Amino acid sequence: MRALVTGGAGFIGSNLVDALVARGDEVVVLDDLSSGKESNLSGALAAGARLEVADIRDGDAVRRIVSEARPEVVFHLAAQIDVRVSVDRPDYDARTNVEGTVNVLEAARQAGARRLVFSSTGGAIYGETDEVPTPETHVAQPMAGYGTSKLCAEQYLGLYERLYGLSTVALRFGNVYGPRQDPHGEAGVIAIFVGKYHSGEQPKVFGDGTQTRDYIFVGDLVEAIVTAGDSDATGAINLGTEEETNILELIAALEAAGDGRTFEPEFADARLGEIERSCLKVAKAREVLGWEAKTDVRAGVAKTLAAVAPAA
Repeated sequence: MRALVTGGAGFIGSNLVDALVARGDEVVVLDDLSSGKESNLSGALAAGARLEVADIRDGDAVRRIVSEARPEVVFHLAAQIDVRVSVDRPDYDARTNVEGTVNVLEAARQAGARRLVFSSTGGAIYGETDEVPTPETHVAQPMAGYGTSKLCAEQYLGLYERLYGLSTVALRFGNVYGPRQDPHGEAGVIAIFVGKYHSGEQPKVFGDGTQTRDYIFVGDLVEAIVTAGDSDATGAINLGTEEETNILELIAALEAAGDGRTFEPEFADARLGEIERSCLKVAKAREVLGWEAKTDVRAGVAKTLAAVAPAA
């Protein structure tokens, strides 16, 4: 299969590229390298993948690259993903996540792609909800520009299905973590805490630490993305574990997986736009993709800590 992955030099994207290359797909990566790293792709590039450096907000560049690649499936992961940035700079967030997605959709349509798989978000779209775990049918009430822009982008997916017959699916991710997530990057509390642990610093907790998320290991998520690309499932599909884990439990898991040092949190004020509880119902993923997460968060935290351990 010919595949194009936007954001393919990033944390999730590079893991996806590795999986596609490993099964023999012809892969082109489109990434502006603003947060992704070419080094994440070293193995894939050596195996024949190709990297094109461009910004998804540049419609002409996106159309040229996608036209030359002639992908059967486009995996669209490039995005602005920082909730705080989306609150402070909603215009920038919308240009990247809405206009950028429209550029990718139009390029995929013009190039004759069969399918587009979109990386969306679970908790940030649903917002505060009294139905936990939350199903795809729940009313969307985003609490920040990030969730709003992803929801708007999903509407464009539906539009391209109705107007042009382009097969699309929106995968609403839980909180993804695992190897290659940047501890100094724009998101990912587990990666940040792992970085703090290795540097001997305290983990900073915003609020009281009881806020929960649905943490999904990147290896499990990549399996679902690849399966979604091969399928004809449409609409929105949650990808998570259906289990809530709070921040204090994460810290305890890291401490248990470590070298015996204590890992005491430092508390700070809660941040605007962040929700208290988020957990995704995944019955639809089981039904239409035949997929479910396999990695327990404690095991996943231990794998992540070991994967980024400093050299002896």
